[in-house]
Amino acid sequence: MVLFDNSLIRLDYTPATDILAVEYPDLHDFLLSDIKRSIDTLVDTAKHYDVKRVLLDSTRTVSSVSEEASRKIAAYLAAGLMGTRVVKVARVQSPSATVETTAQENMKHVRQSLPLPFELQNFTCRAEAVEWLMARPN
Repeated sequence: MVLFDNSLIRLDYTPATDILAVEYPDLHDFLLSDIKRSIDTLVDTAKHYDVKRVLLDSTRTVSSVSEEASRKIAAYLAAGLMGTRVVKVARVQSPSATVETTAQENMKHVRQSLPLPFELQNFTCRAEAVEWLMARPN
């Protein structure tokens, strides 16, 4: 069921699987404050529905921001999710090599700078990401 949808993000929650699917927004300088508010909405939704699994779909993401701005947005998202009961976050990669290189660096930075209480994995296809999200923790 669609819980939120605007021009930046769409939050689609499936109660049977407890997966909150998020279409990751395009990153442009003029949208950064709106993106932060959308991340706040994502975090509030995850808290309200007590979500344990998040699927970030970056397959259509376009980015024109600096690496630093992109890193700050990624850290803002991770820090927000740390305040929820999320246990797994799966990210579906972008087909853009440029976007993906920046995303990989962001993930590395987030893992090094924040004590993430959730697992974070990258996937090339949505089906694999969902399968991993549904698998029992070791």
